[in-house]
Amino acid sequence: MTNTTPPDEKEVRALLDKLPRLRQEIGKVIIGQREVIEELLTAFLAGGHCLLQGLQGLGKTLLIRTLSQAVDLTFARIKFTPDLKTSDIIGTEVLEEDHATGKRFFQFNKGPLFGQIVLADEINRTPPKTQSALLEAMQEGSVTYGGKTYALERPFFVLATQNPIEQAGTYPLPEAQLDRFLLYVTIGYPDEADEFTMLAQTTGKGAAKVEPVMSADEVRRLQGFAREVVISETMVQYVGRLVRATRDKSLPYINQWVRWGAGPRAGQSLILAAKARALLSGRFAVTPEDLRALAAPVLRHRILLNFEAEGENITTDDVAAELFKLVPQSKSPLS
Repeated sequence: MTNTTPPDEKEVRALLDKLPRLRQEIGKVIIGQREVIEELLTAFLAGGHCLLQGLQGLGKTLLIRTLSQAVDLTFARIKFTPDLKTSDIIGTEVLEEDHATGKRFFQFNKGPLFGQIVLADEINRTPPKTQSALLEAMQEGSVTYGGKTYALERPFFVLATQNPIEQAGTYPLPEAQLDRFLLYVTIGYPDEADEFTMLAQTTGKGAAKVEPVMSADEVRRLQGFAREVVISETMVQYVGRLVRATRDKSLPYINQWVRWGAGPRAGQSLILAAKARALLSGRFAVTPEDLRALAAPVLRHRILLNFEAEGENITTDDVAAELFKLVPQSKSPLS
């Protein structure tokens, strides 16, 4: 019988007991959007990064700022514009003088990318060179300037936003760079009850104060525990078949709508995100429900549909949902 309990169960339970309060603190400011919050926390706990798409005024900036306050991490916002340079986000060297000796030397002044939680606001509005600097830092966890490498403090979490409507003057991220994001999360309008609550709570004279629930060290330990969550070999094989099915042209549905399927990183991302979701739910083993819940945000930016699909309003979310009908959970012995 497989032991599905991590060796540090007492410690992880103590940390998991803080999660309800973390959600409560975020809920003081963010009304509704429960699914978005859970997906954001999933990516954060998995040690990945998020691409968040939504219209203006839906609280994207407020959401990520509130998370940074609730986990007591440094927050930095970078407003991406067409004239933003790489040095504007990484930092630059300035000439300093030692007043005691009169000697001059170059001092590296760190840019906003050295925050622990970084909001990359409207990332598609800046040129590819600056985009690449951010994405390289996300991948490597470090920044190189003047031949010297500077490590970024962990936890390091980037949430990049895009506006789905205003596309004039933008620089869309290439598919290979989109793949650096663990999840692609979409945020929509709140439902009627949540919108009424929001109107009532945000138009008074008192603002909700968010109290820190976790330290940086506690977040790092939780992220480590997330990787210890058990996923069976059968489930790993199931993830592999799901991802491979997105590029299997022998499947009529895929052949009809999909131009390019997802690569192996999609499977890695789905497993990591599923482990984090299981831990957020207080479980130490991945279930098929974890995979179903995260298939859409994992695959949205990793599947390229054809023109026919766009004309028929078929979305990548539709493809993700169809995968669970096309691919059986257990492989047939004869296949």
